[in-house]
Amino acid sequence: MKPGLFVKDKLLLILLHVVCMGLLSCFLRLTGYGDDKVILILFFWLLVLTAWLVLTYVQRKKYFDETGAILAGMEQKYLLGELLPVSFRLEDKLYQQMLHCSNKSVIERIRKLEDEKREYKEFIESWVHEIKAPITGVALLCENGRKAHDPAPAGTILRDISLENQKIENLVEQVLYYARMEKVYQDFFIKETYLQNVVQEVLQKNHLLLIGKQVRAEVVCPHRVYTDGKWIAFILNQMLLNSVKYCSSSPKFLITTEPSTKGVFLIFQDNGTGIPKEDLPRIFEKGFTGSNGRAREGATGMGLYLCRRLCEKLGVGLFAESVPGHGTKMVMEFPVSSYITVKAPNSGRADGVHVH
Repeated sequence: MKPGLFVKDKLLLILLHVVCMGLLSCFLRLTGYGDDKVILILFFWLLVLTAWLVLTYVQRKKYFDETGAILAGMEQKYLLGELLPVSFRLEDKLYQQMLHCSNKSVIERIRKLEDEKREYKEFIESWVHEIKAPITGVALLCENGRKAHDPAPAGTILRDISLENQKIENLVEQVLYYARMEKVYQDFFIKETYLQNVVQEVLQKNHLLLIGKQVRAEVVCPHRVYTDGKWIAFILNQMLLNSVKYCSSSPKFLITTEPSTKGVFLIFQDNGTGIPKEDLPRIFEKGFTGSNGRAREGATGMGLYLCRRLCEKLGVGLFAESVPGHGTKMVMEFPVSSYITVKAPNSGRADGVHVH
């Protein structure tokens, strides 16, 4: 800290002392004090003021020099508030408290970003490992078809390749939605959605997988809700793929809707292996695979986590019920959302609302 800057900082205080000294000298002259006594009093006043300024300057310079040295030697400079030198001054203590609160917020933010980065890296690594299986499957189908002396019918080969390609598409879609999850509002379009159409679209998309597993699906979803059909289709697709992974020998899916006083329930029920009671509260946690997932190679524990996070973004409730050995029921609760309904001009139907 340079002396000039210190004097400039204390200039108002110095001017106040000069004015006070002038007023005091006038008062002393009016009360009969001689010039020599007035000068002596002003001299001692000035001496005390100068000593105080010099001592204050030395103390502040030492404090800021120590602070600068600590800052220069730190790699993580946002931790300065934790290492500031001790000071008896109230303003220093207040600044230190403010820096401490600010640093705590920064550290928490950095930790959150590091956790998100680590989780994303772990997800990508597991995703890459899982996507290798269908890619290898496609390559083997092509190679076997080329080398076989009695090749299988072209339709069978193409169906198998299409099935593996659908697995790849589902995995690619999963990682894309994971990447968009934090900014869902940028691709979010609310409109009246017929759930029957959404469910049938998901079943049609996975028809080869369902046929291969001999899954019987029954759909009774006559209700309409206000939501984003594309995101709901992705969530239902993840539920379907999860149910197929743990299906029984005679798999059956029942997808229905039920009205309630608060909205509409969409119920996805299967007759698969079910979820153990101790695992049920954690199935929506990131990376949790449970005992069923650990018994199955390739489970990432990301499907239901994505479902829960996207439902939260959409304002849709999601919970699960399960009895081991008797299947699982996934329930989505679409709340009444009349406030987002916009009537089209000269029309009795509700139009879409783009959410920004």
